[in-house]
Amino acid sequence: MKTLLVIAHPRRNSLTARVAEIFAGSLEGNGHEVEWADLLEENFDPVMREQDEPDWDNSRKRYSAEVQREMARIERNDATLMIFPVYWWSLPALLKGWVDRVWNNGWAYGDAVFPQRRVWMIGIAGNRAEGFAAKGYDSAMQTQLDIGTLDYCGVRERRLELLYGSIEGQPFVDQILIDAKRIASEF
Repeated sequence: MKTLLVIAHPRRNSLTARVAEIFAGSLEGNGHEVEWADLLEENFDPVMREQDEPDWDNSRKRYSAEVQREMARIERNDATLMIFPVYWWSLPALLKGWVDRVWNNGWAYGDAVFPQRRVWMIGIAGNRAEGFAAKGYDSAMQTQLDIGTLDYCGVRERRLELLYGSIEGQPFVDQILIDAKRIASEF
């Protein structure tokens, strides 16, 4: 299987990048091909402009060259894996902008469905799981990202996994890395 691994973090030496490396290593170790999409390094522009705004009257709208390149990159892979830090109980703006601009009407929803069966989102959360659950942040993210994005776009094999405690100290970081290895083996 060919997998597009999308990362959106300002530092290449971050915990998010380490988790992405674990996933890439696991996939490659199981005979999969991995294509990296480091949105920051590639200077992806997350800002929606008129050329990429959905046209509800024209599902065949031709989007910008940058968006068409991203669509082609997704189409040449069998699956997409997004690994990101959780900011404000959601995706970082860079990754959210990538989804907003690229997963567009007539291509990922509307008259079409997202062109891949499998999309996973792996979020690295700063706080502990109990804190997320106590405030309902985990269920809000599940609704927003899994149902509101992946299901809305017709992704059949979808998964949102949150790895908790990245700012809580080394034992939590160690657990995140252990959990990442386990989850990566399930991809």
